[in-house]
Amino acid sequence: MKVEISVSEMVQVFKEIQEQPEKILEMVKADMPQAVGGYLSKIMRLELTKFLGRQPYERAEEESNHRNGSYPRRFALKGIGEVPVQVPRDRKGEYQTQVIPKSKQYEDELRQDIAVMFLSGVSTRTLAMISHRLIGHKISSGEVSRCSQELVTAIESWRNRNLSSMRFKYLFCDGVYFEMRVARTIEKVSVLVVIGVTENGQKQVIGIQSGDKESASSWRETFKDLKRRGLDSQTVTLGIMDGLPGLEKVFREEFPRGKVQRCQVHVARNVLAKVPQKLKQEVADDIRSIFYASSREKALEFSTRFTERWQKDVPSAVKCLQNSLDSCLTFLDFPEEEWISLRTTNVIERLNKEFKRRTKPMEIVAGETACYTLLAFISIKMEIHWRSNPVGKVRYNLPSLRNLIEGNFTQSP
Repeated sequence: MKVEISVSEMVQVFKEIQEQPEKILEMVKADMPQAVGGYLSKIMRLELTKFLGRQPYERAEEESNHRNGSYPRRFALKGIGEVPVQVPRDRKGEYQTQVIPKSKQYEDELRQDIAVMFLSGVSTRTLAMISHRLIGHKISSGEVSRCSQELVTAIESWRNRNLSSMRFKYLFCDGVYFEMRVARTIEKVSVLVVIGVTENGQKQVIGIQSGDKESASSWRETFKDLKRRGLDSQTVTLGIMDGLPGLEKVFREEFPRGKVQRCQVHVARNVLAKVPQKLKQEVADDIRSIFYASSREKALEFSTRFTERWQKDVPSAVKCLQNSLDSCLTFLDFPEEEWISLRTTNVIERLNKEFKRRTKPMEIVAGETACYTLLAFISIKMEIHWRSNPVGKVRYNLPSLRNLIEGNFTQSP
């Protein structure tokens, strides 16, 4: 049937477009899926022609197979949405199109985008709700999970990568807990995390391993795994940690040249937990004088003054500081431009906080493998950010312990 449009109708169309420019986009978007679907359908008909070896209605001497109509399908494409197609069939059912794989409802690029959005923090439920508006195809939460599974192989390869080509001088060590589904029950599982600092100051997440945060044997196995993957124990000269039971001893045994730096923030928090509220400000100021002294001699001098001043009023706080003082001042043996980075476990605490932020919407992590996938993706993102902020190359700003006075002074669980 021939369709004719009068001049007045065309004028009216252009007038509407001028008044509402977005209409042209609506017209294009409305026609695009049909046009693309028709194009794909035509390609598949040509594909069937090649498969059968003859054109439609063309006869052959030994005809063993024939065309057998088509069936409708819908397939989602990035930037276009869901397009309707007609997939041709042959009578024997031997033809399988390569244009649109039979088992797929959307193209691979969309699958990758869905997985990246999920790993970046969009929950499966949210993705399922917004997917229809984004790509014209509603994706179930189960499909989102399956999409993310495609990244598992790549993630595991990165998590267990060989470390022999890199030389790490410092290790930041800490653990973080997650509510995880294990054998049909919900358990609180600890994941041990190690950040390595290369000789040029670059930070990399080199260890993500499930284990008991409080267990020395778990940490020993984590360190041994790093060495099995090529980490040279002789290049490691410092470990920065928060005083977990047994961790310091295991670290020294596994890295003979390594010294231990206790996190000053954790130690200060422990000391202040033993101080009455009215004295916390003064005690914190004196602790700050020790920790941010210009040399070890000055730090020990301030420590002596601290003991003399507070031994009578808060002896338990004085004893707590004395027990950890040496390991809190280890950073003074290293280059001064690196002191600000080596005083605390802030580097790895920031990473763990990002882990928690990402997994909070999930409430429960669906198993160890899913946990590794999420944490590795977050770690890679953090490493990109760290490239512009290497150890020893940051602006020197004197940190303050004032926030310890204003908050909760007990150790975080």
